Formats: sequence, structure tokens, C-alpha cells
Amino acid sequence: MIGSSVAFRTRSWVVLGLGFLTLGSPAALAADCPGHPDALGTSRTLVVDPHEHPRIGTMQYRETLPLKDHEVVLTFDDGPLPKYSNQVLQILADECVKATFFIIGGQAKANPEGVRKLVTAGHTVGTHSMTHPLTFDRMPIEKANAEINGGIEWTSAAMTDPSALAPFFRIPGLMRAEGVENLLISRGIQVWSADFPADDWRHVSPDRVYQLAIQRLEAKGKGILLLHDIQARTVAALPKIIRDLKARGYRIVHVVPATADRPATPTAPVEWLLHPPSETTPIARWPAVPNFVYTQTQTLPAPDLADLNAQPAHQPLLPRRTMAQANVAAILPAPGRDLFAIPEGSLEVLLSTTLSRRAATRLAMAAETTRAPKGKAAKPQARHTSHATPATPKHVAQPNSATPRPTRPSKRYPTAA
Repeated sequence: MIGSSVAFRTRSWVVLGLGFLTLGSPAALAADCPGHPDALGTSRTLVVDPHEHPRIGTMQYRETLPLKDHEVVLTFDDGPLPKYSNQVLQILADECVKATFFIIGGQAKANPEGVRKLVTAGHTVGTHSMTHPLTFDRMPIEKANAEINGGIEWTSAAMTDPSALAPFFRIPGLMRAEGVENLLISRGIQVWSADFPADDWRHVSPDRVYQLAIQRLEAKGKGILLLHDIQARTVAALPKIIRDLKARGYRIVHVVPATADRPATPTAPVEWLLHPPSETTPIARWPAVPNFVYTQTQTLPAPDLADLNAQPAHQPLLPRRTMAQANVAAILPAPGRDLFAIPEGSLEVLLSTTLSRRAATRLAMAAETTRAPKGKAAKPQARHTSHATPATPKHVAQPNSATPRPTRPSKRYPTAA
């Protein structure tokens, strides 16, 4: 009996110490779940301030809850519906698990006892509009405001203590709109999305709901799970999901809003990211250049070399006279047109045509013969032994001619100007 008493006192002090670590919020550990020693339990309670982090859930927003690795927050939408919501409550109670429920105002109006059961069991209760319209992304802001107010009024009216209603809101169908979000944030209401769903609102089997919940959680490593407590497939899949969470080493976190008597859990801004960057992870985005505020906008003139009291470090490459001349823009006369004229029938014209070089060479020899002194005959050019002498073109002058007759070039080429 004495040993049992010491053990009981030791365990009580441990539980009390963990309670202080969670800032006084109750946390149902697996070892303290009466009748269920193998229960998953609730590892800790997280207190959040909606004003500091107004949007959470990486399905739509940059931030999510500041969870550690392998921590999960269970959330349920669209209740209460006694046929299925009561079964979900019993499953959670057997595992000593605390969750967050987003209530529809119409459901609270029809089943106020179901809302009170949630509060009595220690779960967090938020709202999910009055009638669950899937048009929040395009409805007028006045109508959205009426939907938000209706859900809050009927849910709080169903409670014995209306102050138990958490300032948490999840937009139906996650059909977000910036105007709706700004309206909620201005009223101090935190907008909840999710990190991954289990698709339990679709026509799938309970086993598929379980598979999607575990697969998506494993891919994320932690986060907010979105479920519905009005579906039979959710009731069938939930026990298996909880058992698998325990087998895989996951822990349940209960989220409550901060109040004057219950301050928010101290966190760093980086903890609100699903996967915070580490020192070993390179970041591709450079920080933005800050916008400096200048006291004076007047610009100063650029300093002159004389203001620096310094001599140039190198001498100019050109002498001063040459440099002075280079600065004077000299204008040269345009060349005359006759500078480029080529006489008709000249050797240059013949070389530019398709005549063979031999014909041009013979023409040059003929010109040399005519310029030779009288009485001296020019020696004929030696013939190539390997080739026969080609026939002389008709338009080429003969060697014994006094003056070579110019030849008209081919019509296929233009004549010189």
C-alpha cells in the first residue's frame, strides 16, 4: 500500500508538472485515460492568439499551427448530428483525445444538446457559418457577414456558458475570399484551413478515408487533419486512424484560444511554418531591398579632378599637338567620280570577264610587241609542251597589229561607270 501510494504521488506530481508546462491547460495523457491504458491520449495543449496569426492551414495559407514533428490536430466539420457525432465523441473519449469542432448554426439550432456535449467533454468549439453555403468566395460581404453571425449566435446560444465559444472559423468548402477573411480578422476571429484532408465527404470507403489520412500525414510529417463528424465512413475509419497514429509515434495536440487568464504559448515566428528553413537548406529567394527614407533628396554634383588635389596617374598616349588636332573635325573633299573609272577594253576589264587568262596574256604580249623598237622583233613566248596552243579568240588583237582593238566585254557583266 505504501509503495502504491508513493507511485501514485509520483505520477500525480509528473502530471501536475506537465500541466504547468502547458500553461495550466488540461492534457489527457495516455497513462491517465481511465480504463484505456493503451489509449493515444492528448500530449499537450497549444494556446494560440488569433490576432497574432489570423490565418492557418497550408492548404491555403503560408502559416499553420506551430506543431513539432509527428504532432497532429484533429478537426471535425458540419456537426453536430446526433446519429454520428455522438459516436465520434465516444471514440475520442475512449482514446482521451481532444479535438476542435466547427459547428454549423443550423445544426446547433436543431441539436443544442450536441453542442453542450462537446463543451462538457473538453473539446474546442468553433463555427462554420449558419447554413454551410459553398459560395463564400463570390457572395456579397453583407450576406457573408449574416452567415457568420448566424453560426456564432446559434452555437453560443446552445452553450451553458457562451464564453466557451472559441473565435475560430472555417469557411465552408474552404471557398476563401479576401473580403471574408478581412472581415473575420477585423473581428478577432482566426481563419482555419487545414494541412490535409481525408476526403471523407466523398463517396469513398472507410478504408480509403483511413489510407488518405495516414498517407497525407506521412507526407507532411505533422499538421491539421480535416474530418467530418456527420459521416458514417468517418465513424468507421476513425478508430483505425487513431490506432495507426499511436503505432507510428504521432501525438495529439489540443488547440485552445488565448484569453486574459490564459496567455498564448510562447513561439517563434518560424515555428508557424510547416517546414521551417534550416541552416543546411539553401534559400533561393533573396531578401527584399529595404525602402530607405532620406532626409534630403537633393543630389550633389560629381567632384572634379581639381577638387581632389590629385594629378592624373598616367600620361596621355598622344602628344598634346596630336590630341588637339584630333579634336578638330577635319572635313576631306569627296573623291571625284573619274577616280574610279576604268577605260573600256583595258586589261582590267578583260580580267574581270569570263575570258581565259591565256587570252588576256596574249593581249598583253601584243601590246609589248607594239612598244618594241623598230628592227627588233619580239621573241615569241615559249609554248607549253604539255598542251596545244588554243585558238585565238576573234575579239583578241593579233600580235602584228599596230594598235590593239579594244574588245567589248560580255553583256553578262555591267560596264564600269
